[in-house]
Amino acid sequence: MNKVTTIQLSKTIVKSMKQIKEYPRQTYSELINNMIILYKQVKNKNQYDEFLHMIQQPKMKELWDNKEDEAWENV
Repeated sequence: MNKVTTIQLSKTIVKSMKQIKEYPRQTYSELINNMIILYKQVKNKNQYDEFLHMIQQPKMKELWDNKEDEAWENV
């Protein structure tokens, strides 16, 4: 047997949820579950992107902050 609970949501949230349903009989539980899955995917992608950015910073600094490029700028 499924355990079910009641949560309080503002009417504006319920209205927004009705607008984003994929099909008319989709339950709010399904909708919230889909949003959770999407949130986790986005969060993981952002963490990966931040990690890549962090490890690329030293190399980018090395490539862009060098005397050879500065010499060419003054030619």
